[in-house]
Amino acid sequence: MNLKSLLLSSDAKTVRVLRRVLSDLEIDIEHCAAPDEAIRRITRQRFEAIVVDGAITAEATSVFRAAKASPVNKQALAIVLVESEVGLKGGFGMGAHFVLHKPLAVERAKASFRAVRALMKRERRTQLRVPVQIPVESYGKSLYTAKTIDLCEGGMAIQFSGPIPKESTLRFSLQLPGFSQKLDIYGELAWEGSGEQAGVRFKDATDDQRNILREWLGSQLSEPDQDDPPVSCRLTDLSLGGCYLTTSSPFPRGTRVTLSTKVADVKVRAEGVVLVAHPEFGMGVEFFQITDEQRDRVGRMIATLRAGGDKSPEVHVVPDGLDRLPSDDHGAASHVAVTSSPAALALAKQTSANQAAALGASRSEDALVDLFRHKFQVPVDSFLQQMREQRQSVDSLASQS
Repeated sequence: MNLKSLLLSSDAKTVRVLRRVLSDLEIDIEHCAAPDEAIRRITRQRFEAIVVDGAITAEATSVFRAAKASPVNKQALAIVLVESEVGLKGGFGMGAHFVLHKPLAVERAKASFRAVRALMKRERRTQLRVPVQIPVESYGKSLYTAKTIDLCEGGMAIQFSGPIPKESTLRFSLQLPGFSQKLDIYGELAWEGSGEQAGVRFKDATDDQRNILREWLGSQLSEPDQDDPPVSCRLTDLSLGGCYLTTSSPFPRGTRVTLSTKVADVKVRAEGVVLVAHPEFGMGVEFFQITDEQRDRVGRMIATLRAGGDKSPEVHVVPDGLDRLPSDDHGAASHVAVTSSPAALALAKQTSANQAAALGASRSEDALVDLFRHKFQVPVDSFLQQMREQRQSVDSLASQS
């Protein structure tokens, strides 16, 4: 089953380029020339991506708002095409996840949409619900019994055997058919329906829990999607809280990603979220460091990159879905932005060892992550200049230590 996209554009050249690009990537395209027609289709059909020509800001904004209000398309990837003078800020202001500059060239557009396609696949699989009835035990202040209605990677709909608990977070235990081990996973109640029905959003799932869910859901599908190959990137800047990666196929802002790298026979990985995306150039990722497991993986990732001695090591990135960006009061702290040079990585290690005693726990002191968070809308050249200045400042500090 091909991925589906909706394109709103009255520009013949833009339509021609995107038809060719999306066809080559096996993404079906439905073209609309008027916003009213686009909005009608959004209310009636599901699309994995909605691509809008942002020539008229009000029209683009209204289409993206309609998509977010649509139950079937509120998770669709929103992509806007803008003139260079509108820039990233103008595109994000219309409600887009990803901003591409016009005029579009075939190969450049294809590079950007390769990452988009991988994310579209991941989002579709995450949202795909399998109807199934499995007994569920829920643990909070009391024990609550229920039965699943359907199940997906991100959560489940359940029918409680009594009143819906008034606790927002519960531990759920269920036995997936064909698996000997029970799945014990935390979740929060996302919605309440009639007749003791409720929706559960899984929370802080471990790797093992996610793998169990993916394996079971994949076994229920006659033709499961095959993942696209990882996006190959080069590391240019690194801090205790995040990194900047150059690639012609960056993922959109807000994409949850898994990063992996290998030095000698050692392969490590860490998870994060894209905070800044520069089409055809690169992306800035903040590491997830909420749990002990996540913090341990980030520490091993930094240590491995440091041990490799490569000033621009290769990092492979795969998407894990599109999410709301984390707020400033979540995640683990990192305090001194460092580059991937050996001296700067040594400084990162020293800072990591001393951070609790010397620097406290304020994530806002991570200059690189702050740059991602607060400057994601500035022009690419200006952003890169600020990152270079920050890099030079830290390298100078490292050489004096």
